[in-house]
Amino acid sequence: MLKVTLNGTNRLDIELSGKLNSDAMKAALDELVNKSENIENGKMLYDVVEFHLPSLGAIGIELSRFPSMFKLMKKFDRVAVLTDKTWLKKTSEIEGFLFPGMEIKAFNRDQREEAESWLES
Repeated sequence: MLKVTLNGTNRLDIELSGKLNSDAMKAALDELVNKSENIENGKMLYDVVEFHLPSLGAIGIELSRFPSMFKLMKKFDRVAVLTDKTWLKKTSEIEGFLFPGMEIKAFNRDQREEAESWLES
């Protein structure tokens, strides 16, 4: 499940838990696009509650939308990732290099307050 919540005028909170299939990925990406439509200089708090690799169909949906997702990510300046998986922390921070002008910083899930402070600094 990928839950997208608009938190104020320029912040999205995203919660990932469990495995995504192609239908869930399509719905989640549609919701992400819809809720970020009016965001400029945005912030994102991405909480990875429980990570499972998405299905092959879900990966296909995500790859097919990569150009529009790349454009969407330009709306965000900072992304804080909450996860207890070391490899996800490193991967998310490396991913920040793919999006010029965006900072991505990873935090442990119990560091939510620190992550929110960093987003607003």
